[in-house]
Amino acid sequence: MNNTLLSIRGLKVQFLTGSGRITAVDGIDLDLYSGETLGIVGESGSGKTVTALSVMNLLAKPQGRIAKGEIIFDKINLTKLDESEMYAIRGNSISMIFQEPMTSLNPVYTIGRQIVEAVRVHRKISKQEASRIALESLIKVGIPDPERRLNSYPHELSGGMRQRAMIAMAISCKPKLLIADEPTTALDVTIQEQILQLLKKLQKEMGMSIMLITHNLGVVAEVADRIAVMYGGRIAEYTDTFSLFANPLHPYTIGLLASIPRIDQESESLYAIPGSVPTIFGDVEGCRFANRCQWASHQCFAETPKMQEVSPGHFIACFNYPLKGRI
Repeated sequence: MNNTLLSIRGLKVQFLTGSGRITAVDGIDLDLYSGETLGIVGESGSGKTVTALSVMNLLAKPQGRIAKGEIIFDKINLTKLDESEMYAIRGNSISMIFQEPMTSLNPVYTIGRQIVEAVRVHRKISKQEASRIALESLIKVGIPDPERRLNSYPHELSGGMRQRAMIAMAISCKPKLLIADEPTTALDVTIQEQILQLLKKLQKEMGMSIMLITHNLGVVAEVADRIAVMYGGRIAEYTDTFSLFANPLHPYTIGLLASIPRIDQESESLYAIPGSVPTIFGDVEGCRFANRCQWASHQCFAETPKMQEVSPGHFIACFNYPLKGRI
């Protein structure tokens, strides 16, 4: 039996806007086990990043709020903590890296100073000891000439090296959970592969869990143990990586995989799911994917499908399972 490090139950996140109340995440359930990588995939606007920011308690306030649900991390309900209590966990037990490190790193401070400050926020140690940890972190992430790079500014590093510096800062306090939000999007393909291999290596060495957020199915196929497919603020399908790619069951997942170019097939055009992700104001009944789904029935528009386990460890939210025919 795997030990559950993070358990999200009934999470509902809303934002107040000039046009009304938007439900960005609508009642999702997720578990992340110790030492595993959970991939969260979906189109822009599906609620992936908002889920991660909810775990970190970094929602824009007062507009954003957790309306319902629990986030249990290491047996602690994060939704019940005040800012000072969350401050002790954020960056220490839970760290996060973002897709564009240039906007996350302070341009006027050296890399070394930023890592040292991150360490000393959570540990009562000297600057000398924190500097040693900073150097060790840069060595772990494979930055060339780490002693010199401690005194470099972000603009002096390439995109790949900046991302490695962000990862070094994130692991400097040896977190139990690392949240990686689109960590390879701004990088070219060869550097993407290096960063993914680095994350896998660090996970193995440190025993930490990773929540990997991405729209790239190729990324999660390579590194994730399990995958949650999100759409319109809800989870459409949730299973292990092999099962998802070998036997996708939700119409949205089937559409996503069908849109990936195949090197073993010739085609004049790529498949595209019709329509776009809806913006959800208030509480909406019905399947969020119904208006784009070729299998949608009247029930899909009138009722909200609940997650059902259709095979061991394989969950989908769909009224029409098993589907008749494929795309």
